[in-house]
Amino acid sequence: QVQLGESGGGLVQAGGSLSVSCTANGLTFRTYHMAWFRQAPGKEREFVAAITWSGGTTVYGDSVKGRFTISRDNAKNTVYLQMNSLKPEDTAVYYCAATRSWARTSTFYNYWGQGTQVTVSS
Repeated sequence: QVQLGESGGGLVQAGGSLSVSCTANGLTFRTYHMAWFRQAPGKEREFVAAITWSGGTTVYGDSVKGRFTISRDNAKNTVYLQMNSLKPEDTAVYYCAATRSWARTSTFYNYWGQGTQVTVSS
């Protein structure tokens, strides 16, 4: 059974930094592209960042480009999201997801974590 488990969310002041991580079990992690999405109350799920299976290519949503960094450690079956210069509008539940189809669209992702709350206070 595939399980993705996020951790590291919390409350941070605007301008601060936070790192979230996601550890996968039950799949061959090194063969999956990984991504982070987020969803704020009353809003659609939004693409944040993605990284290829090798870690060689990354892509970011426009709203986080230059502030967030996605990375992965295939030896630890873990993907990370480092978030800097956080803004109140970054407040959301952050989800990690896995796919074998390189995409920004959530429908291409087969496996999802349960999410971790990130709250940025002004």
